[in-house]
This record gives sequence, C-alpha cells and structure tokens, in this order.
Amino acid sequence: MSLLSLPSAREEAWRWSDLSALPAIAGRQPSGRLPDALPWIDCACDSPRLLFVDGRLDREQSQLGPVSIGPVTTQPGDHALARLVGHEGWSLKLGRDHAPAGLVQIIHVSTGAADHLAAEVSLDFDAQASIVETYVGEGWANRLTRMSLARGARLMLARRLLGTSGFVSLTDRAEVGEGASLTLTTLAAGGSDSRLDGELAITGEAAFVEAGGALLARERQRHDANLVVRHDAVGGMSRQLWRSVADDRATCSVAARVEVARDAQKTDGEQSLKGLLLARTATVNAKPELEIFADDVKCAHGATVGELDKAALFYLASRGVPPEEAKALLTRAFIADAIDRIGEEAVREAFHGDAGDWFENPSPISGEGGARREAVGG
Repeated sequence: MSLLSLPSAREEAWRWSDLSALPAIAGRQPSGRLPDALPWIDCACDSPRLLFVDGRLDREQSQLGPVSIGPVTTQPGDHALARLVGHEGWSLKLGRDHAPAGLVQIIHVSTGAADHLAAEVSLDFDAQASIVETYVGEGWANRLTRMSLARGARLMLARRLLGTSGFVSLTDRAEVGEGASLTLTTLAAGGSDSRLDGELAITGEAAFVEAGGALLARERQRHDANLVVRHDAVGGMSRQLWRSVADDRATCSVAARVEVARDAQKTDGEQSLKGLLLARTATVNAKPELEIFADDVKCAHGATVGELDKAALFYLASRGVPPEEAKALLTRAFIADAIDRIGEEAVREAFHGDAGDWFENPSPISGEGGARREAVGG
C-alpha cells in the first residue's frame, strides 16, 4: 500500500494520532459479514434508516425517506484523510420549514477493510433534522461530512463509535447561518481508535454551535479530536465540551480552538476540556486555544486532567458499594454532561446505555493493570 500517503506523527497536527495500522487495513478484503444484531434506536415513528456495509448502501435493510444516494459536494481541503473520500455518498437536503419524519438513523458496518464515504446535509430556512450515525464492526471507516445551515435551521448530529477494533476517521465541514443552530456530539465507546476533525464556521449573526462528546479508551487505544469553531459574524455563541476517560495504556487527546474574526463582535465562546485517568500509565492530552481579533467578546476556556476523587470513593465504600461499581458510578457522572446535551430523549438514553456498557465490561488486560488502578482508585 505504498500509494497510501499518510501524515506522520512528526507533524504538529498529527502528533497525537497513530495511523500506522491503516495501510495494512487498506490492503485487506472485507468479509461482508454483518453483526447478529444492529444497534437501531427504538423510535415511535417510521423514520428513515440507512445501513451502509463497507461504505455501500444495503437497500434491502434501508428506508431512505428524504435521504438520497449519489454524488455529493465535498470540501476535503488539504486534509490527508478527507482527500481519500471522493464524491459519492448520502445527502439530506431539506427545503424551507421542512423536517424528516422523525430521527434519521445511519449505521455504518465495517467488515475488516477500508471504506470511504462522503455526506452532505443542507438545511434551508427554518428546516430541522436530527441524525444519529453509529459505527460498528472492524476495519477503517473514513468519512467526510459537509453541513450547510441557512437562517433559523437546526441540526442535531450525534455519533456513536462502537466498533470492536480498527479505526474511525471523521472530518466535518460546517457553515452555520443567521440564527441557525448546530449541535454535534460524539461518543467513542468501542474498541477502535479514532481521529475526529472539524471546522465549524459561524457565518450568520446570532448563530449557535455546540460540539463535543465523551472519549472512552482502554488497553492501548487512541482517540484524537481536533476541532476549530470559527466566529465570522456578530453575536455568535459556541460551546465546546469534551470529556475523556483513559484506562490502562490508552491515550485520549483533544485540541479545541475558537477563532474570532475582527468583525465578530459580541461573540460568546466557551471551552471545557476535562480528562479522567483510571490508571497512571494512561494519558489524557487537553489543548484549548483562543484566537481573538475582535474587541467586544466573552470567551473562556478551561482544561483539567485528574484521577477519581478518593473521598467520593471512600464514601461509596462506606455505604457498601463495591470498588469497581463505585468507580463506574463516578466515571459515568464525569461524562454525563457531555451526553446530556443531546436533545432527543431516545438518543440520549441510548448513548448513556452505550457508555454504561463500556464501564461494565472490564479491560481485557485488567490483570496487567490491576495494581495501577488500585493505586489510582485509592
């Protein structure tokens, strides 16, 4: 796979990512085997469902609704992974005041090889949509998504990374117009590594962008999120909230930046990056940044990395809560605010359930790391 040109960890923007496994994955053939059960979220209405297997739509198990398949408009820029995606994929284009009949669900199954897929979401004035993407299986799923929100449009995009192994790379490009709202939430709670990139531009007055999520890693997993929110218009508001949990020898990294242009007065931007170490050999990197050229703004950022509260663990132990259950309770509480921001109740509950499954399944190398977790847990 010498034709696969990938960035090196020596490059600043990629220093926390490990792409070394991708050439081997790209050289494999997919097995095509589907999981015994697919993680659809139960919804009361007959809403759109799309199943992609190795980047190809399974029409027999899909119900497209307003979603179309074919050429899409992409903006890969100079991003090394986004350039591999091409111009074929799915698109959701809604006219003025339109909305799909309920939640749009998309499941991506990778069966051992590499698959690349583009996507486009375009919402006209006051249109609204809620989309959930779920990634399962093994292999390398590489995605590029372009989002365009006109005046007053609202988009919730929530993603679950639940694959057993492999790699998921997601690149987002968004333009949020006047009074529009974009909420982007990601939960990494599987066994795959990930690279998440986003460039979200507030191009209209009084627009709102919220982006973040929870990254859960164990063994030698790596999650790397890199997000830029750019304020180009007056009165915009943005929130970036990330929670990282690393166990064993895993690494979670978040680099979040807010850019405020000279004319983007009255901007309100906040960043909250927090990390929790469940083992002292684990690593959490948190890098918040502000780049401000306007005078009248309100921007703040914070980053903290720590261990479980020993006093809280002692309190729970005194009430008869077993140590592992106590750690799970405290860790769930640590990531709760990143998931609670999801507006759709069914989606929020499903994400909490997926996080709970991660906490209830012990690390396969727990014997190797047990002494370390005892030291951290107190």
